Amino acid sequence: MASILDGYWPSPWPAEDGGPARRQAPAAGTPPLAAGPLVATSRPAFMGCMPILRGPGEVYLQGHTPAGMESTAWVERIDPHSLQPLERSPALPGGPPWPGGLAAHANGSLYVTFGRWCHRLAPDCSVVASRQLPRERPYNSLLILPDGHLVMKDFAGGTGVHALPPGVRGSELLVLEPERLEIVARLELPEGSIARLSAAVDTPEGAGASVYVVGDKHLFRAAWHPARATLTLEEGSTTPYLDQPGQTFGWDAVIEDGSAWFLDNGEGTTNFGPSFFGKGVSAAPLHLVRVPLHGERRAELTEICGLPHGIVANPPCVDPGRKVVVGFDSGNGVIAAFRYAEPGLPLKPLWRHQQDQAGHMLLYPATGELVSYDYDHARGTEQAVVRDIETGSERARVAIGSPLQCVVFPACGFEGDLYVATFTTIARVSAAPPSA
Repeated sequence: MASILDGYWPSPWPAEDGGPARRQAPAAGTPPLAAGPLVATSRPAFMGCMPILRGPGEVYLQGHTPAGMESTAWVERIDPHSLQPLERSPALPGGPPWPGGLAAHANGSLYVTFGRWCHRLAPDCSVVASRQLPRERPYNSLLILPDGHLVMKDFAGGTGVHALPPGVRGSELLVLEPERLEIVARLELPEGSIARLSAAVDTPEGAGASVYVVGDKHLFRAAWHPARATLTLEEGSTTPYLDQPGQTFGWDAVIEDGSAWFLDNGEGTTNFGPSFFGKGVSAAPLHLVRVPLHGERRAELTEICGLPHGIVANPPCVDPGRKVVVGFDSGNGVIAAFRYAEPGLPLKPLWRHQQDQAGHMLLYPATGELVSYDYDHARGTEQAVVRDIETGSERARVAIGSPLQCVVFPACGFEGDLYVATFTTIARVSAAPPSA
């Protein structure tokens, strides 16, 4: 059976969240995070967004400028230890800004989607091809499908500054071929979508992959048929998840253990700075949403902490081996874990902590180490926190030198280390050297 990672370079971390299912776990055989006290090395990286790995020792960082509607993207190959730039792309046309994405393709190229452009880069960060995308809106990242095609969509929805303009039905999925970036398929959705796309190979007959879209009211499943180059909404696969007054749209979905998992109450994230604490606008409590992918596709909602005015901008983390799912509420500063069983059965609380967590997490399945974050308002600095995913006990924490909370992406490293990006900083977290 095909793997959802077949279109990616064989790397421990070739794309955001480790791959399109957003499992936030490295490839099998990747060294776990080194045990014991941790240290962090960091340098400024203004508007840095996403580190990924390609070949051995190759670490890339993607970011962008903040220059309004004429923002540009950039990609650097950085030294794995010092984090200093070794090679850098030219300024890549972008346009309307929102954090984009970077992925290492099986063909050896790097692909960047940012603003309303997609770019193909060589490993030395030089430009091979570029394509302007149809809508004058930001396209928030991309996925690589198992046959090598690229899929992306415009970022739109909710009631804030990114609401759909009059006359536009919904966000639009695009599929591009990877050589010259020609558009080969388009699918307008029934509503807008703020969340990033997810994908899996749990496909209907004859399809190459399923693409999951968290719209601002429903979860959608679209089937990619590579033989005829079409993308179609699967009949009966649209699931509503908004059912409470004051509840707002969901963010990125994790596709794991037969379900899609995501967090709601995403409205208001443009209020960020220096963290999301106290910035929520949704009157309903924030929920972990589970949608089974087979059988009765009914959304199952579990409150994270039961408080109003929660907010998130990122996904939960699921450990299928231990049957544990971890969610958080950045507006109220709570992180919580639950034990899950079959769909339809309630989740059982495992542990809960006051912690100002907001960014994408990282799980080492072999050791059960969960990497999250905790913004220290008193000192004005972000910290990486390692917990046991099953017990919630803290194993280590270290300040990473960022004055802003992490709301974007980490990546595992090649050597039992990891990288964390914030909008001001790129940091490497590794084991502390032995005492003299």
